[in-house]
Amino acid sequence: MVEPLRIGVVGPYGRMGAALCELAENATDLRLVARIVEPGQGGGVLLADLKGLEFEVLVDFSHREAVAGHAAFVARHRIAWVLGTTGLTADDEAAVAQAARATAVFQASNFSIGVALLTDLAARAARVLGEDADVEIVEVHHSKKRDAPSGTALTLARAVAEARGQDLDAVRRDGRSGLPGERPRGEIGIHAVRLADIVGEHEVMFAWPSERICLKHDARDRKVFAHGGLRAARWLVGKAPGRYGMAQLLA
Repeated sequence: MVEPLRIGVVGPYGRMGAALCELAENATDLRLVARIVEPGQGGGVLLADLKGLEFEVLVDFSHREAVAGHAAFVARHRIAWVLGTTGLTADDEAAVAQAARATAVFQASNFSIGVALLTDLAARAARVLGEDADVEIVEVHHSKKRDAPSGTALTLARAVAEARGQDLDAVRRDGRSGLPGERPRGEIGIHAVRLADIVGEHEVMFAWPSERICLKHDARDRKVFAHGGLRAARWLVGKAPGRYGMAQLLA
């Protein structure tokens, strides 16, 4: 009989953490062995108090400020790490890269299968249309989201830019105001909207003279991301050290 995969979930009482814990507790092939909380919180255990032997995968959708410490922990104990935290700084990304030299790290800005397909479709459209098409990306999230634009919007923009052979930093425009002037050829616009309790919507629009294509994904339940995160955890166990993402999961 195969033993259930032992996982630890960071931030078990946040939106994503609660969904992850609920699904994990109802899965026969998973065992939730650690609800990992921040100092001063009850109902769980501090990461610093764990020896790294309790679980095989750390599933982490917590705050950006915690990422560097979590990276050091998984590297030290050689624990696989599913990371869904967005809004990371260059230093945070460096910490993730360092951890990936010691253990398997699955990092994604969005764990929805639908968003992974949206990203692929957007890249295909960008390759065909090139810079002849204007591209605008609009993302909508709940009012409590801390970063903007969303990590998923940036992933989509990066996929479009790479498909067109562009450097995203050179062509990215976040919103417009005042007198921005004529839209430059090849620009990629990104717009962030924050409304009430919307889980997540992303739309990529391509337009050229007399034609327009709109690719859109609408997440109606946060559990789609939790399902994807646990699917990634199952897939990641036993992988060699390195960084993995949705492209490998769906391959």
